[in-house]
Amino acid sequence: MIAQVETKTYTAEEYLEAEVNSQERHEFINGEIVVMTGGTPNHNEIISILNAIFRVSLKGKPYSIFASDQRLWVPQLNNYTYPDAMVVAKPIELQPGRTDTITNPLLIAEVLSKSTKAYDRDEKFAAYRSIPSFQEYLLIDQYRVQVEQYSKTETNKWIFSEYSNTGDRLTLSSIPVEILLADLYENIEFVEN
Repeated sequence: MIAQVETKTYTAEEYLEAEVNSQERHEFINGEIVVMTGGTPNHNEIISILNAIFRVSLKGKPYSIFASDQRLWVPQLNNYTYPDAMVVAKPIELQPGRTDTITNPLLIAEVLSKSTKAYDRDEKFAAYRSIPSFQEYLLIDQYRVQVEQYSKTETNKWIFSEYSNTGDRLTLSSIPVEILLADLYENIEFVEN
């Protein structure tokens, strides 16, 4: 007979207390603390390029742009996560009692990895959809030119669009930004899966 190891569950307060003093980043999902692994060079380069596109395109407009180190609270599920990129309409809304946790993302982007792509498309997207301000989701492949765009049209209705050519232009619906895939994937060297 094989003994099952019981996973320890934590409260959100225990998680937040440990996270503030941690050298690593962790997500908090259903009472479980999950360590965030480091990204590949392609992953980090794509996020850097995306954030630069956002920064230039949204200069002087009422938005804040955040990269991987900004914690997001998903209130309905009491989950905490660190999206690869977020755009937030100003004013920024913070979790009550916190100065370090955003609650009102407009757009979230995740760069897919082999280990997280199913989670990013399924459970994570479902969690994000429970946030009232959330309007647009980008899933960016780091192994080939491929971007999936989900745009909210009304409550419980989303439009899916897919882009896979460097000449494709991705027009965002939640913010006044257009992304040429050739720019997003500039100098990315794809590695065999």
